[in-house]
Amino acid sequence: MFQSILILLLVGCIFNWSVSRIHAFGNKISPKIEEDTITDLRLRKLSEKLLWVGPAMVFFCFLLALKLFYNNCIEQQVVLVRTFEDFGLKLDLISIPFLFIYDTLTGAMLFVVLSISFIVHVFSLQYMKEDPRLHVFMSYISLFTFFMVILVTSGSFYHMFFGWEGVGLCSYLLINFWYTRLQANKAAIKAMLVNRVGDLFLTLALVLIYKIFGSLNYGTVFALAPYLKDSLLTIGSWDLHAFTVITILLFLGAVGKSAQVGLHTWLPDAMEGPTPVSALIHAATMVTAGVFLLARCSPIVEYSGLGLVMITLFGAVTSFFAATTGLFQNDLKKVIAYSTCSQLGYMIFACGLSQYPLAIFHLANHAFFKALLFLSAGSVIHGLADEQDMRRMGGLAKLLPFSYSMILIGSLALMGLPFLTGFYSKDVIIEISYLDCLVTIEGRFSAWLGTGAAFFTAFYSSRLLFLTFYGQTNVFKSKALIAHEGNSFMIYPLIILCLGSIFLGYFSREIFLGLGGEFWSNSIFILPENVKLIDSEMMPVHIKLIPFIFTLIGGGIGYAFTYIMRLVLDKYNYIFLNNYGVSAYTFF
Repeated sequence: MFQSILILLLVGCIFNWSVSRIHAFGNKISPKIEEDTITDLRLRKLSEKLLWVGPAMVFFCFLLALKLFYNNCIEQQVVLVRTFEDFGLKLDLISIPFLFIYDTLTGAMLFVVLSISFIVHVFSLQYMKEDPRLHVFMSYISLFTFFMVILVTSGSFYHMFFGWEGVGLCSYLLINFWYTRLQANKAAIKAMLVNRVGDLFLTLALVLIYKIFGSLNYGTVFALAPYLKDSLLTIGSWDLHAFTVITILLFLGAVGKSAQVGLHTWLPDAMEGPTPVSALIHAATMVTAGVFLLARCSPIVEYSGLGLVMITLFGAVTSFFAATTGLFQNDLKKVIAYSTCSQLGYMIFACGLSQYPLAIFHLANHAFFKALLFLSAGSVIHGLADEQDMRRMGGLAKLLPFSYSMILIGSLALMGLPFLTGFYSKDVIIEISYLDCLVTIEGRFSAWLGTGAAFFTAFYSSRLLFLTFYGQTNVFKSKALIAHEGNSFMIYPLIILCLGSIFLGYFSREIFLGLGGEFWSNSIFILPENVKLIDSEMMPVHIKLIPFIFTLIGGGIGYAFTYIMRLVLDKYNYIFLNNYGVSAYTFF
């Protein structure tokens, strides 16, 4: 089954690349004589018909992953597959064949990756229809999906690192897809270089894991972890706790991929790529790799108290910092990009609080409403002839009612309003942090920063809605006249994501977080003293309502502030353009 998934994805990628060569060959044929013109048209039509092969392969892989997920949920069995013996690493003393593992963590990640990837594939067929290199683009996103599947299904750190580097390569190719644009070149180079910094720390972590455990296979490493938890690592004249050093290095590797504060700068600049690329990177592939790595390595991370504190603090700071940075962004896609950075902070500090199932649950929920936001924003940009500045929008609710409805639902789910998908995971993360608020400093730190991030998330979400869809329009007349919704290839993917953004959290919360269940018992390890989910259910109601109250206040203030700014900016702009106003604006 694993071989089928990987082979189908690779075939789809190679097939799309081959079609792109056919398309390019058709364009090079000279149309001077009638026969060549007929050949040119035939090749063009053939290449357009074959475009569906890539999405079809991803869809078949999604069906196979669903079957595996169902079997695993029912039987609670871990499946290990040793395959492709001839393609593994063979040295004088060691032989590392391809080893794949299928447990509940892999199943949950495959569901997210393949479902979002298929939706992005279908959306791209219409969104990128006029691009002459559409076939190359489809091959790149298929290759992106292939490497992400390798990353989440690998049974050893060796193969995980292969997928880890592969998604970094594909992000460079996709961000730099429009390579004639200077900003796209700069953004792609920044993404590659910043991620190489994180990859350096991950490489050091793998070296130490091999030194201490003598193997890179997950099964061997995680089985020996309880017996080697007190191992020391001698560096110079210092004896350091080995698991703490490994945990910190693993986390620093995750910082690059998951865009935590310090190595986050590549994520907003990645908006220079096409919008479907942004949806794929931010929802299901690149940025989720760091969260997955921490969850997968929970048997090591759990034995490092200092490492958990560091992860908690970094995640809390990132969630708050990115939320404040998104307050005054004017690019529609960059506002959503900083919200991704903020939500990743929630996932990371949930891992720091030893709530790995909760982090994966928020990852799955976030994937659907973030993909909905990005693709809906792409629908707006597509309908306005590539306009992205929110200050040149306004009043689009009547011109683009469907896109408005989709962004409204996605924004409400992002804000964590009750009974939408985001509510069932983000609020629980903040509740868990409140349990540590009176016990540890990092718990108090993460609780209030997480609550502040919820406030600012509601603020910039309401600001985005007002500037884009409400109030007086600032759209140029020439663009307002041609504003239009996409066709069925753009509408149906958004409807599927919309349904996921509304119902996924409600229907899957018992699977991911059900009390007394054994869903994660074969893939995630948590020390008994770190289990806090049961305690969070017993919290007083007034504490549970704190994130919701801050969300309502933030949304109301954001809407009112944006409305007042538009009313008084023309007459009283000196209030905001003095030295203090400019300094505050620049700071945020």
